[in-house]
Amino acid sequence: MITWGRELGDIYLIWVGMRPFIFLYKAEAIQPLLSSSVHIDKSLEYEYLRPWLGSGLVTSTGEKWHFRRKLLTPTFHSGLLEIYLKTTIREAQILVSCLSKEVGKPEFDIVPYAKRATLDIICDSSMGCNINAQKNFENEYVSAVNTLASISQRRFLDVWMSFDLIFKLTTWGKRHDHALGVTHEFINKIIAERKAEWKAKKSGNFYERPQKRQALLDLLLELSKDGKVLTDDDIRDEVNTFMFAGHDTTATSVSWILYALGRHPQYQQINLVRRMHKRILETLSGNTAHRQTDLSSYYNFINIFILGHKIPIGSTVLVNSFLLHRDARYFSEPDSYRPERFLPDGPRYPSYAFIPFSAGSRNCIGWKYATMIVKVLILHVVKNFQVESLDTEDQLRFISELVLHNADGLRLKISPRKQGILV
Repeated sequence: MITWGRELGDIYLIWVGMRPFIFLYKAEAIQPLLSSSVHIDKSLEYEYLRPWLGSGLVTSTGEKWHFRRKLLTPTFHSGLLEIYLKTTIREAQILVSCLSKEVGKPEFDIVPYAKRATLDIICDSSMGCNINAQKNFENEYVSAVNTLASISQRRFLDVWMSFDLIFKLTTWGKRHDHALGVTHEFINKIIAERKAEWKAKKSGNFYERPQKRQALLDLLLELSKDGKVLTDDDIRDEVNTFMFAGHDTTATSVSWILYALGRHPQYQQINLVRRMHKRILETLSGNTAHRQTDLSSYYNFINIFILGHKIPIGSTVLVNSFLLHRDARYFSEPDSYRPERFLPDGPRYPSYAFIPFSAGSRNCIGWKYATMIVKVLILHVVKNFQVESLDTEDQLRFISELVLHNADGLRLKISPRKQGILV
């Protein structure tokens, strides 16, 4: 992709069979697409997720998506994030306990640890139940979620597995369907139990649940109006979507950040960790500012034009965030790890030049929650351990799936910090 970008320019088209794929990686190119409220359809590849995610926020489109997004957005209010914070801190402490067993060992892969931690966090906040994935590796639901995520990603890249008739006959197809049955059965059971609990506790109003803490499932049951607005299948789709979109992405972020810190130990100095702690507390208190400026204020959303080109109907447009986030016009030394460039007093950059949670109408609905999870987990790890990465950048072998993986995981080595060094 880097080579193509250099050779083919700021916008280029690649034919895959009979399908045109248009690649973008400049802020001014992606803004008319992501800021559009009309061009919101996901590509055909997202159909591979429908058996699992149904018509949840990730896969739905048109009026259904607009209605569901408007309905669900208020559920991610700041008061709820404060409740979720307690779960995140608890699981971060468990993560530290689990990682302590790796102290003194020559190496270990951080990715499975991060995935299990975020899966526990997301499961608790989405369904209100603790599956204890960090300590119970044999949990059937945990295995099923990992299987569905892995196979769905594989179908994005394997042309033979893209055909349902062929896929169903393969071992992968059978594993997928078994895992799908496990997840649906588990979540259907949780929904049925929670609805029965609500009915048992109601006192004149079905939707009142006198409880301090609410999971996403509780909020969806409130919004459902006893099936008039959201059916049980709708609720299951959104819970599955939240589980899928929430745990793998945050786990990957945590893993790569720890890798980067392990390659640049100067950012693990005690004074910087204290500053990190202070910044996280400010962020969680809502005391944060976004230093972004708009590129423009108007685009024609009927016939979409990008960099002067009219995009043909039926094209699949891909935003290459790897190159977008390395635009030297906005990020000096773009391949250097310099997290200070994102401090509040750092340089301004266009709003579409850095989009870790996408942008526009289809940006990540849970971006504040995801940011909180990543920061809390990172803070707990670096407060307790000195992290060393064992692979240099040229040893990495990227795998571009739904998120960016390294082929052999991310090998770290950790040592304990001196007790009492941090407050």
